[in-house]
Amino acid sequence: MPLTMHAISVPVFVRALKALDALLTRGEESAAARGFDPAVLLNSRLAPDMFPLTRQVQIASDGAKGGAARLAGQTPPVFPDTETTFAELHERIAKTIAWLEGLDPAAFDGDPDAALVLSLGGQEFSFTRQSFLFAFVLPNMYFHVSAAYNILRHNGVAVGKRDFLGGL
Repeated sequence: MPLTMHAISVPVFVRALKALDALLTRGEESAAARGFDPAVLLNSRLAPDMFPLTRQVQIASDGAKGGAARLAGQTPPVFPDTETTFAELHERIAKTIAWLEGLDPAAFDGDPDAALVLSLGGQEFSFTRQSFLFAFVLPNMYFHVSAAYNILRHNGVAVGKRDFLGGL
């Protein structure tokens, strides 16, 4: 079976988001076991100029749904960035996964070398569909999932590489 744009995007996004969801659960459990307010973790960041955990999760979600939507020729759904609790972040991840799993794989068919233009912050970036996935979407999604993992790990949550990889 040949690889398709769908096969090399949506399942990867779903796996990463499920791992992120499990990492958040570990963070919740750690806060409860150690007797501190979960908001401490949710508002933690690795450096003053980096986003906190909550925003890292939102951006990972946005990257997965935005990337998949653009590869499928669709407009990505917009989720307001209003999450302030672990429960709300779990819900956002679940909505993102459900939306991703509802995409028609055939919508991803087409020339991987076809042009794709992305507008961000008033600038336009030109890609092929393939370079958009490999050079922009996947690295960005993994950057934010990694940042979330690192925030939790830095704050004493007992997570490791297997957790990041989705429990392999």
